[in-house]
Amino acid sequence: MAGKSVEDILEQGIHGVKEINPAERRKFLGTLRERIVLALLQAEVRAKTIDPKVKVLFEEHKGAKLFLNGNVAYSDLSKYMKAANQYGITYTIVNNKEYNSEIGLVLAYDDAVDHEQIYLSELKPELHIAEKQNQKKPSFFQKVKNFLK
Repeated sequence: MAGKSVEDILEQGIHGVKEINPAERRKFLGTLRERIVLALLQAEVRAKTIDPKVKVLFEEHKGAKLFLNGNVAYSDLSKYMKAANQYGITYTIVNNKEYNSEIGLVLAYDDAVDHEQIYLSELKPELHIAEKQNQKKPSFFQKVKNFLK
């Protein structure tokens, strides 16, 4: 029995396995708040296009996992599944018939990362995000021109 008493085994059989922070896990699609890099509300997931900040976070956090709310229409989730495949991120569709979370998408790690701002509306547009998207690779002629200056 490895340290478990008969009472513990009976209680586990009756009530199920003890779970840490079950309300938090329901809200954040099966993961804990401390593991989350990004959380989108269902309304943000339903937007026609993916926010550029989301794509940058996908690129920066390729080791994370994507959790998608199964209560959101598949047509709204498909663009995120395609982006996850593009960046090599594994994704899971989470279906909870007992609880419909207002969260539509979660990008999280297996271990704690403790990001203070996880919601898209809280994320500050950082300079490197704008630079990555606006940065164009100079052509060969531009390089030669800059070299001769």
